[in-house]
Amino acid sequence: MNNKYYPVWKYYICQLYSITAVLFKRISDKNIIEGIRKQDGNILNWLYDNYFQTVRNYVIKNCGTTEDVSDVFQDSIIILYSQITGDNLNLTTDLKGYFYGIARNVWNAQLRKKRKTTELDIDLPDELAHEETDAPMFERIVSRAFQKLKPDRQTILTLYSDGYTYEEIAVKMNLKNEIYARRKKYLSKEALIELVKEDPEYQEYLRYRK
Repeated sequence: MNNKYYPVWKYYICQLYSITAVLFKRISDKNIIEGIRKQDGNILNWLYDNYFQTVRNYVIKNCGTTEDVSDVFQDSIIILYSQITGDNLNLTTDLKGYFYGIARNVWNAQLRKKRKTTELDIDLPDELAHEETDAPMFERIVSRAFQKLKPDRQTILTLYSDGYTYEEIAVKMNLKNEIYARRKKYLSKEALIELVKEDPEYQEYLRYRK
């Protein structure tokens, strides 16, 4: 090999080794945080290779798309960077778990925005569906029925309509697990439907729809 090209060859070999080492070796949380603070491209690539799949699994499992995954991951990176540079990082677990928590909060917030189309979105059956022309009557009936529900049933339907996951509802309402939350939400919705049907204005509503 011509000696005059050796320094260039050596330089690129060193660069390749450096990149490979960063991508495939385990890096301490402290070094990752410093890398993010400095916007180190190698660290950001490592973050993508090691954290992205966990975020993807959560978003896809919770009604998201591949496009949503990318958006959530990027937003989470921005939030983490802001916390690090603003000295607001309060790390109580390993960084991967902390980042997963950020991503989960980001996606859940987006879900709440998507699902909160009305003040009380309770997924009523077709027999109680309403057209725009009879919406005021329908809303009066549902509002009266909702006020007659027990407080805990009002709470779980409201949390669900706000976009909280069953896991989050279970925590907020001190339920045993998300299975109990699902069951309680189902029973609460059924109770609401029965109260709607018992409302004095309900029969008039049915006649109006015909």
